[in-house]
Amino acid sequence: MTRALYPASFDPIHYGHIDIATRAAAIFDELVVGVYDRPSKSLLFSLEERLALAREALQHLPNVTVMAYSGLTVDFARRIGARVIVRGLRVISDFELELQMALTNKQLAPEIEVVCLMTSRDYAFISSSIVREVALLGGDVSAMVPPHVARALAAKAAERAGEAVPIVSIRE
Repeated sequence: MTRALYPASFDPIHYGHIDIATRAAAIFDELVVGVYDRPSKSLLFSLEERLALAREALQHLPNVTVMAYSGLTVDFARRIGARVIVRGLRVISDFELELQMALTNKQLAPEIEVVCLMTSRDYAFISSSIVREVALLGGDVSAMVPPHVARALAAKAAERAGEAVPIVSIRE
């Protein structure tokens, strides 16, 4: 029985994430979606909100569990008995970062494999940063996120009305 871990901040979860999780759930016996509690980036949603959004988005997958974690991803993978870390690749620039992270994780935990799945073409342009920016600026994100996530984004946009919206550089 192979357990895999799909880690990310999921701020918020979007159709690209759901695509990777769905495909990984078809490959592995169990998939744990690990929601990282304190990434080194500005978050829109709290950990509890990100967990709830991810759980609802992935509830159709019976072999998927959503859990919070902190610390090193490989340490969490060991704690839950995951032998594989799943990552999604959208564009060429993702490959460089994912390769660097995979090699670092291999150094730290040689027994854990990293598997990268290419995102489906329909979702290659979507990132959580872009989703947040579009939503906070009043744009339609219904093609990028499930309805419950779109509602949560609209609520955050209403809360933050009048605040400056951090703009995402495509080069980030």
